[in-house]
Amino acid sequence: MDFSIPVLIVLVIIGLYNLNSIKILREYARGVIFRLGRLNPPDRGPGLFLVFAPIDRMVRVDLRQQALEVPPQDIITRDNVTLKVNAVIYWEVLSAAQAVVRVQNYYYQTQQFAQTTLRSVLGEVDLDELLAHRDKLNMRIQTILDQHTSPYGVKVANVEIKQVDLPEQMQRAMAKQAEAEREKRAKIIHAEGEFAASQRLTEAAHMLATEPLTMQLRYLQTLTEIGVEKNTTIVFPLPVDILSTMTAALEKYSGINPPK
Repeated sequence: MDFSIPVLIVLVIIGLYNLNSIKILREYARGVIFRLGRLNPPDRGPGLFLVFAPIDRMVRVDLRQQALEVPPQDIITRDNVTLKVNAVIYWEVLSAAQAVVRVQNYYYQTQQFAQTTLRSVLGEVDLDELLAHRDKLNMRIQTILDQHTSPYGVKVANVEIKQVDLPEQMQRAMAKQAEAEREKRAKIIHAEGEFAASQRLTEAAHMLATEPLTMQLRYLQTLTEIGVEKNTTIVFPLPVDILSTMTAALEKYSGINPPK
């Protein structure tokens, strides 16, 4: 009996089995091996190694940092404003074994933690704080998420609140508030300018009053400025004290010679 053919078949099967047992992982991947259902540390990879099925079963884990987009969440702030807020979570796996053994689906669980934490944290602040202090809220959300995910080997690197959708009525109210604030600033600046100008005019009036000749020079300067424009009409300034003197004289005259 010729045993060469069965032996050749067995050798071919063994060769194919060995080839199928060869696994190659890239630098950013790790393989978690379960041998007869038990975890077989350490993690495999990167590079070439053997996985003997069906005794061994391998789970691939990507160690690269990933961006998880949190879908828009309905949030009611502390001052009872309804918003839709979404965010981006940047995270990575630090321990492939813990990410596979400790939770059923580390990606899904991280996503759920991100949604609930986003709603709970932003629901405790006012709208103005949400719009003005995003960095502070990002750090707070990141700290809470990291505490939840660290037991299963996931590190939350950063959290960014991406977009805040305000209701249309709230947008109109905020626009009116901003416009009123601008008008308030403009009126305050105008009033401060008027006050400063009145102070300077008062100082100038006191200075001119100390030397009567300066008023005459001011009259001549005004005539010079009018003459530059080549106007046909020239306005002569009349001192106010002359009018007051004439008025007093008329009143005195009318009191001495009353009408008959």
